[in-house]
Amino acid sequence: RAVLARHGVEELFIHGSGHGIGLDIHEAPFFRPGNSQKLEAGMVVTLEPGIYCPGRLGVRVEDDFLVTNEGGVRLSHLPREPGLDLG
Repeated sequence: RAVLARHGVEELFIHGSGHGIGLDIHEAPFFRPGNSQKLEAGMVVTLEPGIYCPGRLGVRVEDDFLVTNEGGVRLSHLPREPGLDLG
């Protein structure tokens, strides 16, 4: 949220920034203001920040992580370079 605020688009971030995944596609913990649930080793979570321009477009980038005692391990490995290769 701080990065979006620095660029003047925080109001376009209208949802939480992620959640747990497992038996359900959306499950606890939910990453949103006011939630203080602790992450535990073995959890799989997704971080999915996005911005939405009502009536125009929305953009979301999603990465999945395994929580370990040493930290997070990113499970999704898509390139981060901007651009679209249509072949």
